Amino acid sequence: MKTSTSILALAAVAISFTLAGCDRPVVVATPATVAVPVPVAVPGPAGPTGATGSTGSTGSTGSTGSTGSTGAPGNDGMKGDPGKTGDSTTVIITPPAPKQ
Repeated sequence: MKTSTSILALAAVAISFTLAGCDRPVVVATPATVAVPVPVAVPGPAGPTGATGSTGSTGSTGSTGSTGSTGAPGNDGMKGDPGKTGDSTTVIITPPAPKQ
């Protein structure tokens, strides 16, 4: 690769000396530099798995809270009035409608 580049450069210089006697301006075209491919880093295989770590210790248990006191008993309700005797009224109770 370097040899071909240096040969082209020498040829360009030789042509410029050959044309130096002319009245025209000399334009020398040099080839573009060729980029050299850069090697790409490729990761290797994974290493072995590491050892398992130790298990942490168990934390302490919290203390039990105190029990609340028992509440006071409720008051007795008032006694209801006795029912009245009916006045020869007939009460008819109908069964509920059947579900569809």
